[in-house]
Amino acid sequence: MHRLPPKVSLNAKFPIRGFPPFSRPLVSLFRQGTQSPIAAWGLIGQDVIAKDATMPTSKVPSPTVTASAKKQRSLKTGASHPRSPGIRGAAAGTKTGRPAIAESPSDLIDARIRELDDWRGEMLSRLRALIKEADPGVTEEWKWRGTPVWSHHGIICTGETYRKVVKMTFAKGASLADPARLFNSSLDGNVRRAIDFHEGANVDVRALKALIRAAVVANKSSTRGKST
Repeated sequence: MHRLPPKVSLNAKFPIRGFPPFSRPLVSLFRQGTQSPIAAWGLIGQDVIAKDATMPTSKVPSPTVTASAKKQRSLKTGASHPRSPGIRGAAAGTKTGRPAIAESPSDLIDARIRELDDWRGEMLSRLRALIKEADPGVTEEWKWRGTPVWSHHGIICTGETYRKVVKMTFAKGASLADPARLFNSSLDGNVRRAIDFHEGANVDVRALKALIRAAVVANKSSTRGKST
């Protein structure tokens, strides 16, 4: 009567590389010449079945979703992201589930001044104060994705900041009298005029306030002309 050799344990370590773990016992038996291919396959099959019956089932871990994947998923589904640029106010949620408080144009201008943190911030803050002194009824706005704007019956001027200059662009500057010759930029335009302030520039306070008041008068005249 043919006696079967003892089962080959799959946990045994074989110095056989390049083969999957379940086939290593088979290859070892082939090398030793102790089993025929059919008998060896039968032994391995019996061992695998026995181990599968006694082996506890393990829970497959759920795949980890990275932050970038979550962001891509939210963009595809149209979900608003609380820190997305340009999203402010109630549309941007908070971690507590409460709507965020909308930032006013004045708050955004304050933030711009703090963000600059150099002579440009100081210059923009000073020009802003002069505009409010010249026209207490002025309205502050935030336009064109990050430009401070001052309006009264229309746009008076903007407060743009560049690397080497702070620019005040008057919307109707070409029609304004400028006896002090404050305008030194955008002189070829048919409508706008601008004043470029460089680092250390002196500000003619009286002439600038007069120019701001003249811009308000021009806006009022234009508004009356459209209403009639």
